[in-house]
Amino acid sequence: MNEREDIQQSLKLFVVLSRAYRSIQDISAKSIKSFGLNPTEFAVLELLFHRGPQPLQQIGDRILIASGSITYVVDKLVDKELVIRKPCEKDRRISYAKLTDKGNVFMEDIFPQHEEVLHEALQTLTAEEKDDVIGLLKKLKK
Repeated sequence: MNEREDIQQSLKLFVVLSRAYRSIQDISAKSIKSFGLNPTEFAVLELLFHRGPQPLQQIGDRILIASGSITYVVDKLVDKELVIRKPCEKDRRISYAKLTDKGNVFMEDIFPQHEEVLHEALQTLTAEEKDDVIGLLKKLKK
């Protein structure tokens, strides 16, 4: 393969990856919307559900959104009584976001449903193919 063909193949890969991501993302967003959430709210809830209380200042980095948006999202989740803010006992400048009991029950209910939607969306791949794709995508990340 010459350099021009290699470049064209890289562009084709980018387009195919983008379309695949968009397709799965659309399925995920529809599932999340059915629970009365937007994708960012769901990402915060999922982080807290699986990782426990998190400093507000670090949530944005962990779910890849701007830190300024975190306050707004957490405020909405507090209004829905799914999350509370808890001041750090050692450093009052730090606040943690923590699931409420209602938030935990909510996530215990909806997360398995969302997981199943994603599983169905990716069922066209075998377990071995999924492992291969995961490995290849991790290689791209480096």
